[in-house]
Amino acid sequence: MLPLGTSAPDFSLPDTENRLVSTTEFSAASGLLVMFLCNHCPFVKHIREALARFATEYRDRGLAIVAISSNDVAAFPEDSPEMMRQEAQEAGYGFPYLYDETQDIAKAYRAACTPDFFLFDGEGRLIYRGQFDDSRPGNEVPVTGSDLAAAVDALLEGAPVTLEQKPSIGCNIKWKPGSEPDYFGA
Repeated sequence: MLPLGTSAPDFSLPDTENRLVSTTEFSAASGLLVMFLCNHCPFVKHIREALARFATEYRDRGLAIVAISSNDVAAFPEDSPEMMRQEAQEAGYGFPYLYDETQDIAKAYRAACTPDFFLFDGEGRLIYRGQFDDSRPGNEVPVTGSDLAAAVDALLEGAPVTLEQKPSIGCNIKWKPGSEPDYFGA
């Protein structure tokens, strides 16, 4: 996992309208939430509606939010930029949804799965990397976003974020053949 306190790795990636979005656009925000998502993952689909509501609420409170899809679209065409555009519209995502074609940004963040969440403070330091909440497809736990919300609330209130953070669980990022990162213990 990316160590707490790490500075947000820079990115400049196209959104669903092919406009380049970079980390510098968010420098004045109270914090930055970087989420690794994809269209086909059942874990992302499971939280989709709650995530859209969460993003709207916290964006209105000053949090900058961006999602990144890094999957190999040759193997998973449902995660292509065209399908990302459709997903963003259907899900009501009110945040930029970016495409990481080279997968370099996923590697820089040490993203492992979808969904995966990285919260940075106003200074650009990582203060939370973990799950949305304890809900999973089929476990009957309500989708609340409680873990991530607690971290964002603490950030916005100037309180410390708990160091007890549960890692995200979901579908692994679909790496291009031969480009799998070595941070998984290889």
